[in-house]
Amino acid sequence: MRVVVQGGGRRGRRAGLAGVLWAAAELTVTVGVVVLLLVVHQVWWTNRQALAAAREEVRELEKRWTRPSVPGPLDSGPAVVPEPSASASASAPPSAAEPGASARKPAPAPASESAYGVLRIPRLGVVVPIAQGVDKRAVLDKGYAGHYQGTAQPGAQGNFALAGHRNTHGEPFRYINRLRAGDELIVDVRGQRYTYVVGKTLGETGERDTGVIAPVPRSTVHPEYGYDGPGAYITLTTCTPEYTSTYRLVVWGTLRS
Repeated sequence: MRVVVQGGGRRGRRAGLAGVLWAAAELTVTVGVVVLLLVVHQVWWTNRQALAAAREEVRELEKRWTRPSVPGPLDSGPAVVPEPSASASASAPPSAAEPGASARKPAPAPASESAYGVLRIPRLGVVVPIAQGVDKRAVLDKGYAGHYQGTAQPGAQGNFALAGHRNTHGEPFRYINRLRAGDELIVDVRGQRYTYVVGKTLGETGERDTGVIAPVPRSTVHPEYGYDGPGAYITLTTCTPEYTSTYRLVVWGTLRS
């Protein structure tokens, strides 16, 4: 006797469709987990790494600044202290910086992309190394504040201009939007201290607005923002809005006399 089985083909097609859907769901979950891990690495882990390295950089710089001078082999005076290497971290400010230090001679220009100073923002609790240049990999991604090539050195006439990440890689400038007129921006270089006072902010401008880091800073996009006459300025720049690089947020200050 022959037995006729009906509907087998339909059940087979359903089973095949279920298998495809299950595989697609597994792939979606796997991709989601990978993306989540990448986000965690970018947002959380890079911050931890950069913060730890930046703090160590500041400690190394401060040790170097407080180390006694050693007589040179060919003279009786102190040896020339070599420029700091590209390392510096976060710790207590040098106790030797007395009032009036901001009136000292300007800091000398460092070589290459080495860390050579420390920026302190008391209102935000920020202590971050300053390095020469604004290259992402060599400077900014290390959690440093990068000094724009061609702008003034700390304490000098002109504009001492710095860039820093707002998100990821230590994000030292994440909350500079909270700075207000009168807040201090302290720059330490080899035991010399330069204290700047926040005067103005520009909440948003284009990434090509080079006027904000000019010797007399004034926005070319929003010319109502900036300064009119020569002086000793500091500029902090970072990306805005958060987690984008569409525009730039700018904070300006002037050297305290």
